[in-house]
Amino acid sequence: MTWRAVIYFSVLGVLFVLVGIFQSWSVALATLNLCLISAIMALGVNIQWGFGGLFNAGIMGFAAIGGITALIISHPPVYGAIQAGGIGIATSGVFLLIAGIGLWLCLRLVRGPVGIAFAVGLGIVGFVFVSSEFSEATRAIEAVDPASTGFLGGFGLPIILSWVIAGFTAAAVAIAIGKIALGLRADYLAIATLGIAEIIAYITKNEEWLTRGVKNVTGLPSPVPAPNEMQSHPWVQGLAEWLNAERLQLLSEPDRAAALGVHVAETASILIKLSYAGLFTIVLAAIATLCALALNSPWGRMVRAIRDNEIAAEAMGKDVRGRHMQLLALGCAVVGIAGAMLVTYEGQLTPISYQPLRYTFLIWVMVIVGGSGSNAGAIFGAFIVWFIWIQSETIGYWLVDTGTYWMSEDSPIRAHFLKQAQYFRLFIMGVILLVILRFNPGGLIPEQLRQKLQNPNGKHGGQSA
Repeated sequence: MTWRAVIYFSVLGVLFVLVGIFQSWSVALATLNLCLISAIMALGVNIQWGFGGLFNAGIMGFAAIGGITALIISHPPVYGAIQAGGIGIATSGVFLLIAGIGLWLCLRLVRGPVGIAFAVGLGIVGFVFVSSEFSEATRAIEAVDPASTGFLGGFGLPIILSWVIAGFTAAAVAIAIGKIALGLRADYLAIATLGIAEIIAYITKNEEWLTRGVKNVTGLPSPVPAPNEMQSHPWVQGLAEWLNAERLQLLSEPDRAAALGVHVAETASILIKLSYAGLFTIVLAAIATLCALALNSPWGRMVRAIRDNEIAAEAMGKDVRGRHMQLLALGCAVVGIAGAMLVTYEGQLTPISYQPLRYTFLIWVMVIVGGSGSNAGAIFGAFIVWFIWIQSETIGYWLVDTGTYWMSEDSPIRAHFLKQAQYFRLFIMGVILLVILRFNPGGLIPEQLRQKLQNPNGKHGGQSA
């Protein structure tokens, strides 16, 4: 890590401390946890774009796949819904598979117009049957206590297990997409992946039998103790009393008991966020280490050579399409893990929050600002961009309030500006992106390349580029 990176991360640490002092440590830790998840997502994008030059505009679609996987793996099964329509869903899935195999056999074994006619007929019959069976099953499932369930639920397994499975699921979907989309030109690939992300977001929001749609799924299990459980521990109560001993001594006995309860709740909340931060840091460190090892390996040098000159690499016998498929799958797997972690941290799946255009842009800003191709840059970019994204609304409100303090409280102009202060963050993101691209296009922590140069004595030496 360069001195520039050390300085930047040190400044970032000071900013988090200032938030903890002047706002609250709960806010600082909540922001830190979201920064850690964003950093993992940014590493996934950096694998695709920074290592291989693949422009994937469907980031939030794969994050949604991770979230759905976390739901299916960890949520307890809804037995009433399974009894009502589980067999119908399974039957429609089996017949869909049979119809797909039949179509493939028709096109492979029967050539010419006859084969096409058989395939079309089989496709129509299969669609009608599968659609009717599937629709009836989903209606039955969604009718089971729709206020609280109305979906199948999951397998009730530990939610941390879903992080691993989410990575494999996102990678499998990426491979299926890559079979079609990787043959497209870079700009068409971006359009295709964005369209696929929109499809995934649409399914997430509308297939209520699977995700409850806009009604959200709450009550997902947590890998750390629940707030009530944490507050009940005597050592947590003792820690809260010790941290706030001076303030508690100034209160009367009834007020002291009430205040202690508030302090215990705050302490428990901070400990829970610290536990999440520890888990997320372990995952981030593991993924960052693997990325660094991969980047410095022969495979990493090969994918960077493909990124820099795809035609020359292909002329030298490199499997460009195969390497692109690997990068797409690996990057999407990392994004899927981050999506599962986000659902775990929030304790719920909120399908309406998956907005491909808005948050994909934000993740790309993280990578560009930090430094495309640099693992440390992607992590730092995620931290600083998300930190600014969270704090810019507060800063915007303060600026507007300060700039209009001379107006009367009931002034419509002042009220209008205060109402629009929340959009200050979009302006800030645009300005940051423009400034970085203009004055430091390589990012704040740019990629460090090592080249072998021939010296006058005929010996090779390493030099940082």
